[in-house]
Amino acid sequence: MSQKVLVIEDNAQNMYLIHFLLQSHGYTVIEAENGIVGIQKAKDEQPDIILLDIQLPEMDRYEIARIMKSTPEINKIPIIAVTSYAMAGDKEKILAAGATDYIEKPINPETFIDQIKVHFQNRDESR
Repeated sequence: MSQKVLVIEDNAQNMYLIHFLLQSHGYTVIEAENGIVGIQKAKDEQPDIILLDIQLPEMDRYEIARIMKSTPEINKIPIIAVTSYAMAGDKEKILAAGATDYIEKPINPETFIDQIKVHFQNRDESR
């Protein structure tokens, strides 16, 4: 069974690239275009990891992570923030909101899979 990754991303080009990279490495990709849909898909699909764009419509950029971390059925799923916000303090803010890690955009296709692979190993070890 392949590992599932929920990608919450509203930019079609970014979604395409992330989906392509993950799928080409054998991951099952679940897509959500905003935080509301993403939270519901996390509950329904129980992915192994969530990749969360920070700049999304309809919800504060940190609210999604906070909701996920306070929802019992999904609060153990690692959340990796994928964002172009690279200002001082931004990484700390998203980690404080509940994200496990932080990857800056634009993503590097050569290192992206390695950046998330460690979180699959950590999740497997904690089960």
